[in-house]
Amino acid sequence: MLRGRSLSVTSLSGLPRWEVEELPVEDLLLFEVAWEVTNKVGGIYTVIQTKAKTTADEWGDNYFLIGPYFEHNMKTQVERCEPINDAIRRAVDTMNKHGCQVYFGRWLIEGSPYVVLFDIGSSAWNLDRWKGDLWEACSVGIPYHDREANDMLIFGSLTAWFLKEFVTDHADGKHVISQFHEWQAGTGLILSRARKLPIATIFTTHATLLGRYLCAANIDFYNHLDKFDIDKEAGERQIYHRYCMERASVHCAHVFTTVSEITAIEAEHMLKRKPDVVTPNGLSVKKFSAVHEFQNLHATYKARIQDFVRGHFYGHLDFDLEKTLFLFIAGRYEFSNKGADIFLEALSRLNFLLRMHKSDVTVVVFFIMPAKTNNFNVETLKGQAVRKQLWDIAHSVKEKFGKKLYDALLRGEIPDMNNILDRDDVTVMKRAIFSTQRQSLPPVTTHNMIDDSTDPILSTIRRIGLFNNRTDRVKVILHPEFLSSTSPLLPMDYEEFVRGCHLGVFPSYYEPWGYTPAECTVMGIPSVTTNLSGFGCFMQEHVADPTAYGIYIVDRRFQSPDDSCNQLTQFLYGFCKQSRRQRIIQRNRTERLSDLLDWRYLGRYYQHARYLTLSRAFPDKFHMEPTSPPTTEGFKYPRPSSVPPSPSGSQVSSPQSSDVEDEEDERYNEEEEAERDRLNIKSPLSLGRVPRGKKKLHGEYKN
Repeated sequence: MLRGRSLSVTSLSGLPRWEVEELPVEDLLLFEVAWEVTNKVGGIYTVIQTKAKTTADEWGDNYFLIGPYFEHNMKTQVERCEPINDAIRRAVDTMNKHGCQVYFGRWLIEGSPYVVLFDIGSSAWNLDRWKGDLWEACSVGIPYHDREANDMLIFGSLTAWFLKEFVTDHADGKHVISQFHEWQAGTGLILSRARKLPIATIFTTHATLLGRYLCAANIDFYNHLDKFDIDKEAGERQIYHRYCMERASVHCAHVFTTVSEITAIEAEHMLKRKPDVVTPNGLSVKKFSAVHEFQNLHATYKARIQDFVRGHFYGHLDFDLEKTLFLFIAGRYEFSNKGADIFLEALSRLNFLLRMHKSDVTVVVFFIMPAKTNNFNVETLKGQAVRKQLWDIAHSVKEKFGKKLYDALLRGEIPDMNNILDRDDVTVMKRAIFSTQRQSLPPVTTHNMIDDSTDPILSTIRRIGLFNNRTDRVKVILHPEFLSSTSPLLPMDYEEFVRGCHLGVFPSYYEPWGYTPAECTVMGIPSVTTNLSGFGCFMQEHVADPTAYGIYIVDRRFQSPDDSCNQLTQFLYGFCKQSRRQRIIQRNRTERLSDLLDWRYLGRYYQHARYLTLSRAFPDKFHMEPTSPPTTEGFKYPRPSSVPPSPSGSQVSSPQSSDVEDEEDERYNEEEEAERDRLNIKSPLSLGRVPRGKKKLHGEYKN
């Protein structure tokens, strides 16, 4: 056992790390508990799934994920296998013998981590007893009618039971770290601490329960953080018991973490504990072999979006698709939290500016936000059918034209263009033209909405009058369903769609992190975010001139909503004034920021949290200096050298004259800028040794 050993610390940008000789990873085990392990509900799934490879590389076979069992997820995402760890196998067998259904296997994602999954339904008969255990542990009662909270109690109780069986049976001297994500997993932490299990615990909140509810109610949240009567607000929203579960989890944990500085401020007021470490969310970034391959993908997928637009706006296609910009907003349908309200208002103002200045640029905006629908809109399906029919007719006429032209050239003649198309061809083309006539405007939604009259987006569209008129330079399309490559309407996956767009717009009011702009960044697509999102705050900290790198940050914290809307409008209008070359330059810069969001770099914050919890849970065995969170020294992107000096530098992404554009073009050298940016990112930390008996990849097992 590691008695008397202290944690040896070296510094890299202020980051503490293990000396591998002092504390090998073989002496530790890591359990990560979340409701979204193999179960996609929201952003936590993305956090865990993308982080898995980095964590598995560090911990090897000593890394386990714990989550709920759902049959359809098990069939498609998990490969069952026998635990190679004897203590894990005995704990699983013991619980199965007592009537629980516990499954073990490998999650078929990058990194192939082990997963332990609990069947909630098979253990529901224990609910009343476990409610009593929770009451004894922290005096929190759960009402009978709250099915979700009851499920979370069952899940947490099974987790605590499993950890108890494991540590009781685990006699080889390994120390256990257990990280719990969100209140859904929190009861497992509460019960583990109440039973005094020898486990180092971390609780991570990705958003506070009450914060999300308050922001959705259009309350001036951030200016009144210190004025809320927390108990009263939670009680009025009938989530008091959930709030108590969340707060108890926070205060029971050895280490409390959250995903951004803005959420840390919120948690300190809502949950009454300041986070020990901020752990920013990353992504698994895959670099292309060819430097500009992402630009080619943009062109490819943009062409597919253009095909959809041709069908959707048939009969009204009086704008140049080569001068059309595609903007989008995506995510959960939280009208005000996600900023759809301010975005629509800004689009109305943008439409006025483009019309007033007689711009030849058209903006098509997609709202990808799932809502209740009956089915596809008939008019929308008809548009795609008309487009395909015209395409087939054009190809048929082209083949006949080509054959006649070929025959004439073989005879050494220049064909008579008046006779090369016969009467039937002209008739077919005229009928095709007549088929494009429509009496109505192109629809603003692709589906039949169940709550059409009260839907917030549609109601706002009616108020501001963006009905896709011919005179409108801004066109709006609501797609109230997640994208899929099997869709008969817009057959594209989300990633393909993002790559085909020009700008992602996410002016969120409540966004603890914000994966949508982060995903845009790693794909080389500029985006709009806010200083109330974790991503926006992170970029402000690490990038000297975010706008030059295609990250437009709207101030929604320190100015009025109207001023924020005006700022967003100016960002959008400036983007519309960019030349094609400027957009290409900006995409190159945006894509280079992806290094900042790679888990190989951001994983260090999770490392710090784990080391800190060991030093607190086992102070007689582990000592850590310093205990301050990692600093970000050496992670600053300066203003690109090709950007003109201030004050025009702050507006480089929306130049006001061709002189500025010419100046930037003369200065710009992609290779030199990219090389300078690469020097601003420190080398990733050494993650230590992988334990002996390196794990097999899932492909080495039989399905």
